[in-house]
Amino acid sequence: VQLEESGGGLVQAGGSLRLSCAASGFTFSNYAMRWYRQAPGKARELVAHITGAGSSINYADSVKGRFTISRDNAKNTVYLQMNSLKPEDTAVYYCNAFRSGFAITYWGQGTQVTVSS
Repeated sequence: VQLEESGGGLVQAGGSLRLSCAASGFTFSNYAMRWYRQAPGKARELVAHITGAGSSINYADSVKGRFTISRDNAKNTVYLQMNSLKPEDTAVYYCNAFRSGFAITYWGQGTQVTVSS
């Protein structure tokens, strides 16, 4: 099983980034996918969630209207489009696969997002 994030980097406030997470080793469409983030000295925070079929999506209040989660089950990939970035969005962003009812979860290694003011 592998989750590989990409797309992080350094961006100025107000800018955009698109994170990708490529999955392998499991039946991707059976899993809800989530993006978490963790800033230095803070707890890991759930940012966005999308169900296996993409029929239900939820966001943290702090990113609503700025971030968009999507998935392409044909490519086994989940995305996080981040617009209007703020310095407080600076964190390591992690991809997570979760199968409810089976207590199975997988994590990626994380990708750094840094937003300068």
